[in-house]
Amino acid sequence: MNSYDIIRRPVLTEKSYAGIPAKIYTFEVAKSANKVEIKKAVEEIFGVKVDSVTTAVIKGKLKRQGRTQGHTPDWKKATVRLTADSKAIEFFESLS
Repeated sequence: MNSYDIIRRPVLTEKSYAGIPAKIYTFEVAKSANKVEIKKAVEEIFGVKVDSVTTAVIKGKLKRQGRTQGHTPDWKKATVRLTADSKAIEFFESLS
């Protein structure tokens, strides 16, 4: 699994925007990826130094349309904290 398969997309919410000035970024990642793989992938893709990684599996929500119902898929969220001497991720600089 290469780095671009591990990091799927950034999560852009009000809570994730609040962490950008403190160099805390949130990504949707592959469910099979562990913290070490996520750390290596972020360092390789963005060229930064990662201090810590926390992960959470987000359960899918129940969606209904009339009497038909189903669930959205579960997904894994990773919150990445960069070291103090690391540069910021350029993609997020324009958002803060």
